[in-house]
Amino acid sequence: MKISDLKPSENSKKKPVRIGRGRGSGLGKTSGKGHKGQKSRSGGTKGPGFEGGQMPLQRRLPKRGFKNEPFKKEYAIINLKTISDLGITDVTPEILKSMRVIKDLKDGLKVLGNGDLQRPVNIKAHSFSASAIQKIKSIGGTAEVIKK
Repeated sequence: MKISDLKPSENSKKKPVRIGRGRGSGLGKTSGKGHKGQKSRSGGTKGPGFEGGQMPLQRRLPKRGFKNEPFKKEYAIINLKTISDLGITDVTPEILKSMRVIKDLKDGLKVLGNGDLQRPVNIKAHSFSASAIQKIKSIGGTAEVIKK
């Protein structure tokens, strides 16, 4: 068998329906859209929240809660387990980025306390969890906060 011998199975390829190409096609004149009205016109469908002109539900209900979107901080996170697996004594965001442990620094580096350390490590990061600080100091390491 050669690639030139390949062909689609019978009746698997259908010609596209040509709309608006005369009466003989079966979909001429109004192109299967009926006569007049909103849905017969181009762009004639309304969005998913449209309720026929009535005030939509998402606008009728009151807004609740607090959105801190513009001031939200998103950190690149790393666990103590990952730091322990690296086997280095000095950890900074630049070193982690060069080793491709973190891809994007975002608003800073945050160290979380998941896992344990085997030896003292000096870590410089923008933020630490309380458990991470406790575990780092208990083994004799330092946790230094970098101001951004």
